This record gives sequence, structure tokens and C-alpha cells, in this order.
Amino acid sequence: MKRLIFRLLMALATLCAVAAVVVYIVLRSSLPELDGEITVTGVQAKATIERDAQGIPAITASSRNDLAFATGFAHAQDRYFQMDLTRRQAAGELAELFGEVAVPLDRRNRFHRFRSRAKSVIAAMTASERATMVAYVEGVNAGFNSLAAKPFEYFILAAEPRRWNLEDSVLTIYAMYMELNDERATRDVERGFVRLALPADVYHWMYPDGSEWDAPIVGEARKQIAIPGAASLDLRAKKLANPGVAMAEVGAPLLPGSNNWAVSGKLTSTGRAMVANDMHLRITVPGIFYRARLIVTGDDARDVTGVTLPGTPAVVSGSNGMVAWGFTNSYGDWSDAVLVRPADSPGTYITADGRREFTTYRERIEVKDGEPEELLIRETIWGPVLEDVSYPQGDVAVSWIAHAPVAVNIKQMQLEKVASVAEALSVAQQLGIPPQNFVTGDASGNIGWTIAGQMPRRHGAEALVPADWSTGEGWAGWLTPDEHPQVVNPDSGRIWTANSRVVDGDALRLLGDGGYDLGARARQIRDALFAQELFEPTDMLAIQMDDRAVFLARWRDLLLDVLNDEAVQGNDGRANYRDLVDSWTPRASADSVGYRLVRAFRIGVMAKVFRMLTIPVRDAFGAEVKIRPSNQFEGPLWQLVQEQPAHLLTSDYADWRALMLAAVDDNLSYVAENWTDGLEHRTWGERNMAAIEHPLSRALPWLSGWLDMPREPLNGDANMPKAQSPAFGASERYAVSPGDEDSAYMHIPAGQSGHPLSAFYRLGHDDWVHGRPSPFLPGKPEHRLVLTP
Repeated sequence: MKRLIFRLLMALATLCAVAAVVVYIVLRSSLPELDGEITVTGVQAKATIERDAQGIPAITASSRNDLAFATGFAHAQDRYFQMDLTRRQAAGELAELFGEVAVPLDRRNRFHRFRSRAKSVIAAMTASERATMVAYVEGVNAGFNSLAAKPFEYFILAAEPRRWNLEDSVLTIYAMYMELNDERATRDVERGFVRLALPADVYHWMYPDGSEWDAPIVGEARKQIAIPGAASLDLRAKKLANPGVAMAEVGAPLLPGSNNWAVSGKLTSTGRAMVANDMHLRITVPGIFYRARLIVTGDDARDVTGVTLPGTPAVVSGSNGMVAWGFTNSYGDWSDAVLVRPADSPGTYITADGRREFTTYRERIEVKDGEPEELLIRETIWGPVLEDVSYPQGDVAVSWIAHAPVAVNIKQMQLEKVASVAEALSVAQQLGIPPQNFVTGDASGNIGWTIAGQMPRRHGAEALVPADWSTGEGWAGWLTPDEHPQVVNPDSGRIWTANSRVVDGDALRLLGDGGYDLGARARQIRDALFAQELFEPTDMLAIQMDDRAVFLARWRDLLLDVLNDEAVQGNDGRANYRDLVDSWTPRASADSVGYRLVRAFRIGVMAKVFRMLTIPVRDAFGAEVKIRPSNQFEGPLWQLVQEQPAHLLTSDYADWRALMLAAVDDNLSYVAENWTDGLEHRTWGERNMAAIEHPLSRALPWLSGWLDMPREPLNGDANMPKAQSPAFGASERYAVSPGDEDSAYMHIPAGQSGHPLSAFYRLGHDDWVHGRPSPFLPGKPEHRLVLTP
């Protein structure tokens, strides 16, 4: 009997081993060919893809269209599943892959009908642009077909990949709109509830357009307006339903955005301008961007290095040897909530030109292993109606620039050949991308800033809250390129942006306020740039990795004042809290306990204060109403904890000190309930632990160690140059002087390849984590693949 059991176990072990070998062979068969020669249909002459030791390609062709083909080929070899998810997310087609679980997201995204809108974008392309895009698409499909097996994710999902087409490349750009814009005008709607419930002076005080932290390149920081008096808002007789707040460590999410800056040639040893860029986005495996050097030889010569966006053929941010450029999200007002006034007959609404009928679309959502679902969309002349939003003044439609055909184009390829800042600014102002702060510098030492992308021309109607456009207010066409604001060669020789307010006056009125960030990060960058007079690339990296807690320093001082001898007497928890804060490391360093405690204190106080101030909003619209503070709320918040007006404090607290002590006590209670090893072990790195994951790893937790990047504590946080959370941060970092690329650096999170068995799956990630400057240009070729017609 024992011998039989032994034989059965051996047989089972053998079967498992054979199955593992088969799985391994199948997985390896989907790795791309990196060397040799492949005959393809789609190139007019030979094109080469040479990869270095990290898998970073230098792609060379004799025409721009052949270069597009070869770029698409490389993208598909390394990133096809990522590209597939990107197009499906923008189109609302994820349920075809993932089933019922993805239907809510598909319904949310199909609302925009981007696959249909992509056809209008394609129809507007010039013959030359279309030819380049067709070449890229053919390259993607050829690259995918060159794989001996489909990417491993499709085996796990039991799905077959679809071919790439022109609409899919447009959808890739739409996906960036969804990442970077408020695509449902949610901010307007949420602010609208506050505007309706609070007196005007209270609303405008709570939602200012700036603060003392502002660091614009044009204009000055804002002065805080006076706290409204008790006649406008008196909370002394009010009481919070639940004044306790658990240790509030999440706070406001980091804004998808970025840092970029440039210094002129008078501040560099080479006389060339220097441009630095780190674009802050959600970080997954693989990362959103793909490093590449793109070279065309012959009459149409160009040589550009930077990051590309798989799904499109252009370098997004980088240098062409004459000009370098980088982006940050502008947070202008690019989407508006429009009140829809019903007309006198069903299915109609009022416009400035009279009654109109809604245009109705029925979208079919395919569901894997399930029945298709239908989504009914009503559209107005301003945009689609939000059917899931109940607003007291009626239906709300979304007017979003992404819905207009002019919002997307592929003119970014023109940056590959610009020779000066002036040319780069001119091209940027014609781009069809989510409007960005475009910072550029050239080999002659010039620097400049403008808004890249299309900007609507506005008139009338109150911005930032749902507004009635039925009498002609709203948008009236688009600004021409020469109307875009710009700054060229400021006297300081320095330009910087970080998602906060950049300009003032007429220029700011053109941009509007789409929820731009508090200026603390921009100010820390600005101050670092003015702290020295000569820059090398390593100086730029030091600023990008700067995790000093400048913003929280005054909150630490306030906290120590609150935790005075009287407050800690007989309370060991408060005394320990004070000691850890007193000995803090003034950085968002992974090993700092004090930083975490100061941060949690501020967020806890902010949560309590905002809940108090918005009691009238919940009284009017219910406890579940969704509202949020302004990104500039630090201004009124700091005013309150300094001036401590009695009329803005509820009866839950004897005084403002009691409120702040309650925030400390809430944090202590939260720690006691969730850990047993004490407050002194609650480091920032425990909270800020990397969670850089493959899209399938949560569904396959036993494979997460193989699929994900290492779980390790990360430095950085909001309101400092090194913006970092567990799954959010710099999607790339670089600094470069055009024409001196050999001295430049760049790194990205994760690796070049999306295949876990590839040697390039993780290479370079450790440099990104620790801020080690890896070379900007691809290194010595280790692999050479030739595409032959």
C-alpha cells in the first residue's frame, strides 16, 4: 500500500513538473525576438531596432513612416497587453476581457463614446499624418504577429487579442484625457452643492483661487481674505453627528500632474538651456511610458530621445538635440457642468437658439460570459447628460474639450524637428492633447513656457459650479495659437511649473481653475532653483528627489504647542506622541515616525474643520452628499487654527485647542486598535509602502511576487517635489540640455518589457526608487533586430 501511494505521488509530481515545463515553454514563446532579421510588409527600406542592456531601443529608419512602423513593432513586442487595456479603458470595452466585474467602469467610460469620436479625429488628419499613423498601426500588428504565442495575460483570461487599428491609437490619447482631466465635471457639481447652501462670502472664503503658498512664474501669491463673521455663519449651536475621525492618513489624493522646469544657458556651464521633467501619474507594471531613441536618416533626418506612449508613434517628452521639452498638467478649467433646462415638450431642452431635441445613442457593452448590456446616452449641444447625478437645479450635462474633434491630433511629431524655443512654442500651441504646461529650452540657451493643447474661448456664466448656458453663455469656439499665454526668457533665467497656478490676470482668466494644486510643491522647486546660480544635471535630480517637509514645518510647530505640558500631563500616549514629533526628521523619509504623525495631525484637523464648515450643506442635501474641499483650503484652514474664531467652532469642542487635541487622540486610538507594537514603530514607510502592481496581480495573489515590483518603503509625499504614494509618483524623471544628451539622465519605474520572463521586466526600477541617474541615451547595443521589406 505504501509503495502504491508512493508511486501515485511520484506520478502526480511528474505530471505537475511536466505541466510547469509546458507552462514555462508557452510563456517563453511569447517573448519577442530581439536579434536577427524579420521580413515584414509595411516598410519601404530596412529599419533596425537595437536594444541596450536594459532593453531600451534605438530605432532607426530611412523615413518617418518606416520609423513609425518600427516603433509600433517594438511597442507591440514589449507592451501589447498594456496597449490593449489602454484602448479598452478609454472605449469602455473592458468587460469583454474581464466580464461582469468591469461593467460599471465600462458604463462610466462608454458615456463619452470615444470610439465613435475617434472616427472624426481620423477624418481630420492630413494625408501625411494618416499615412504615418497607418504605418504605426501596421507595425503594431506586425510586431504582435511576430510573437510565437499571445502574451501570457490572454491565456489567464482565456481570451483572444484583437488587432490594433487607427481608432485604437486615438483612444490611447483619449485615455490620457481621462487620466488628466475632470471628465465628468465632478468638481463643479460638488462645489455647486456648497455654493447653493452657504452664503456667498463663506463660499468664496472656503474656495479661494490661491494662497500664500503660490509660486507663479507671472504674478504674486494670494493674500487670504478675512474670515466671515458670525452673521454669515455661526456654528456654536451646531453639533457634528460623529465628531471622531479615525487616523486620517489618506488625505487628498495626489494630483495627476508633474514637475517641470528649465534654466537658461546663462545658468549652465555649456551655455545650453537645461530642461527637467518628472510627470506624476498612477504607476503600474509596466509603467505608462516606454523609453526610446527614434532616428530617421537621409533627407528627413531627425534624432529624438525620450519617453513614448505605447499606442502612439511620437516621443512625448524629451530632446531632439536642438530643443528639449517637458509637460505638467495645467489644471485649467477644461470641463464644465452645464444645467439643462427642460423645454415645454418631452425629450427637449432650451438653448439660446430655441428648443432642441436630445440626441440619443444606444451603446452595447459586450460582457464576457454574460449578456450584453445597453447604455442609453442623451446628448445636448454642450455634451452628454449625467444620468447618475441628482442635482437640485436639474439635469447636468458635461461640456468637456475632449468631446470636440479638435481636441486630438498627432502634431506632436512636429516637435521632433523644431530647432528653437520659438518653433517649439508654436507647435505646442497647435497640439491636440490634454492642455499642459509646456516648458522648453534650446541649445542656444533660450527657455519658454506656454499651454500646449486646445483652449476653449469662454464668456459669461459662473465658472466652477453648474451653470445655465441656455441663453448663450459658455464656450464660443477656440483660442488661436497666438492667443495662448506664453513666457519667453524671463530675466531670472528660470521657469517652473508643478500643477499649481502659473500665471495671473488675463492669462489666468483664459485658463480658468480646474482644481489646480496648492502652490507648496511649486514654491519648494522655485526656491531651490533660486538657491544657486549654476546647474548641472545632478542638481536637477536633487530637486526632483527633494522630500523635505517644508510645508508641514509650521504644522509641527503648532502640534508641539498644542501638546504642551498641561495637555500631556497624566497621558502617556500624548507624551509619546509629542516626543516623537519633537525628534522628527523634517523629511518624508521612510524611517520617520514624526513626519507621519505631523501629517496625520494636519489631515485630521482639516477633516474636522471641513465637516464643521459644511454642516449647512449636509443639512440641505443630506448626510451622504458628496463634496470636497478646495485644493487651496490650506489658506482658510491655517487662518482658523491661528485666529480660532469661536463662531466657527461647533459645540463638540470647548475651544480650538480641544479640537486639535481630539485629532491627536483620534490618531492614538486608531494606532492602539490596529497595532500592538506601539506608536514609535509607525514609520512613514509603513504607510508609504510601494504597491506597484501588474493589472492581474490582485486577481492572482499567489503570482504577485512574480508580477509586481518589490514592496518597499518609499520616500516622498504630497506638497513637496518628490510627489510619491504607494502607487503614484514620477512616471519618468530626466534632465537634459539639448545637444548634450551624453551628460543627461533618465529613469522610469518598472522596466521596458511587460513580460515577467523578460530580462527587461525590472531593470532600471531600482534606479528610479533610489534616484540613481541612469543615462538618458540608450547604451551600447546588446541586441539588433532588422525589419526587412
